[in-house]
Amino acid sequence: MKSVSVARSATALLCATVVVLLTGCGYRPYKTTENQFAGRPVPPSKLTQRVMVAISQASLLGGGLEVLDAKRDIRSNVYVANSTTMIGAYSSNAKSIINYPEQMRGYVYSTDGAINTINYSTEAASGTTASTTGALSSYFVSQDVYSVLTAVESSGLFVMNAPSTASATTSSVMTTYAFPVPSVYKVVANPSHSVILLMLRNSNNVYRVLQLNANQAGNQTPPANSLTCMPVNNPVYCIVPVNAPDGTSNGTPQPTFHRPYDAYFSPDGSQVYFLNCGRECGGTTATGDGVAGVSFVDLNTLRIDYYPPNGAAVSPSTTFVPVPGGATAAISDGNTLYVSGQSLQTDGLFGGNLSVIPLSTKTISATYSISDGTHTKMLFADNNTLWIGSSNCASGERAAHSQNYNCLTRYDITNRTAGIVPNVTPGGSTTVPYPNENLDRYYYGSLTGLCWVEGLNKVYTAYGGQVHAFNTADGSEIDNTNITVQGTATDVAYMDASTNVAN
Repeated sequence: MKSVSVARSATALLCATVVVLLTGCGYRPYKTTENQFAGRPVPPSKLTQRVMVAISQASLLGGGLEVLDAKRDIRSNVYVANSTTMIGAYSSNAKSIINYPEQMRGYVYSTDGAINTINYSTEAASGTTASTTGALSSYFVSQDVYSVLTAVESSGLFVMNAPSTASATTSSVMTTYAFPVPSVYKVVANPSHSVILLMLRNSNNVYRVLQLNANQAGNQTPPANSLTCMPVNNPVYCIVPVNAPDGTSNGTPQPTFHRPYDAYFSPDGSQVYFLNCGRECGGTTATGDGVAGVSFVDLNTLRIDYYPPNGAAVSPSTTFVPVPGGATAAISDGNTLYVSGQSLQTDGLFGGNLSVIPLSTKTISATYSISDGTHTKMLFADNNTLWIGSSNCASGERAAHSQNYNCLTRYDITNRTAGIVPNVTPGGSTTVPYPNENLDRYYYGSLTGLCWVEGLNKVYTAYGGQVHAFNTADGSEIDNTNITVQGTATDVAYMDASTNVAN
């Protein structure tokens, strides 16, 4: 027996020695090839399934961007003992992320008004893309950094960094244009930024950006209905209305749009789906703008280079589909349009709904009850699921009737069922599995970030100010003990996705 013990001890010592020697020679516990998907280099952290978390902290501490190992659901780095990975050269209070994994970069807006470029290959910030005065209500940065668009509702300004001439072909020839657009609160653009749209608060109007060209009709004469043009003395860009009255109903003029809230571009790039939120955004039936729905508009008449004939206003060819369940967010797989929103209930509160619209018929085929609150996040994920996130869900119909009022919904496309996650029973024994810092047992809070970790059957979220991850197969929550961050998690982005639509 003694000889066996000695042999085991010697074997253990030999193994420990081998591990030490291998570690000293650069041994890695997980093998990675020199280049990953699409020839992407192995980053400094050596992690290849990364979720970046935007973090905001108290002003004296500052925020940052932390990288989590989404394969193992840990914040520590397995290659370097007792370490975590932070994005280098960035220490601001991060608020939101525009994620472009195909281009191996992202853009992060921070509370100091700066939009910073993040290089995913080097895991470091590579400079300020744009700086703003005043808190942004909306922003857009194109994949090629050829356009940076911002809306500052507090000052009524739409600011565009764009080519200084119609013939400019490189992003180095850029000029900043500031357009006074009262009540502008949202800017929406397609990936190629050939369509740039502006939404106004408490309005039925939508505006678009028009680039003047000497070869076009009017010889650089701004259209008569232009809201504003820049530069004033020699205009290059103008802001023109998209819509015009589309007739009357019983003698009452009806708007083309009904409190437009957002726009979604069809996967084939041929149409724009305007989301009219109606009553949810303050519209009334008396004025005709309280009807929620989707306006289907051909993209060509909205292009930045489309000059209206004779400079006159052109009302787009619009197919309007009423959506009684509400419309503030949408997503499509090319065959079906999924629309989320809220509808006004008889008790004066709003209730969340998911409306399913086959594009072949453009009529609602089914409606499902989902989380209340303002819906802003929709994402396809593994197991043929659709995930829907919203904010401020605790003051809606569900909370009033002691139903689960959390802000994340999992929709099973195959089985056509919707369920709110985490699954809780307010006031009962079924509680949230991993409470946030406020120790609320039934409510996580607003969902502000959502990303799909492709192929690993999970989604990551910024949920109530902390990171929470969920299984796509059944909606159960993954233990978040080792992925929580210090500070307030405001957004998440899957850095290693194969496509830009994974966020």
